[in-house]
Amino acid sequence: MIIRSLCFTFALLFSSLALSDDIAGIWKHAEHPAWIEINMAEGRATVFRNDNKPERVGREMLKEIKASSKLNNLWNGMLYVEKLGEYKRVEISMPDNKRMLITGKVGFFSRTVEWLRDDKT
Repeated sequence: MIIRSLCFTFALLFSSLALSDDIAGIWKHAEHPAWIEINMAEGRATVFRNDNKPERVGREMLKEIKASSKLNNLWNGMLYVEKLGEYKRVEISMPDNKRMLITGKVGFFSRTVEWLRDDKT
């Protein structure tokens, strides 16, 4: 019985650690023809494809991406805001395994952008 409990505990521990890499991969913007690639080993995301602005391909969009130590399916990072010309802190969440939400706050304003996992690319 003790061995079964230990196995169950280790399974839970490792499954929660595995969730911290769930955002790795290719994501498509929900409204625009733009894709990003998240690399959790480097803690960053770059523009993978942008049909409207191809000159942005390869540009670092997110940096310092780290999984939350308190909650599963929650990450923090720094998003480049082109209008401001600087990086701003954001929260990244996954309501399910096919959708990612990036939420940033500047002053009193908050904006959330939805991204969809791209399994085709």
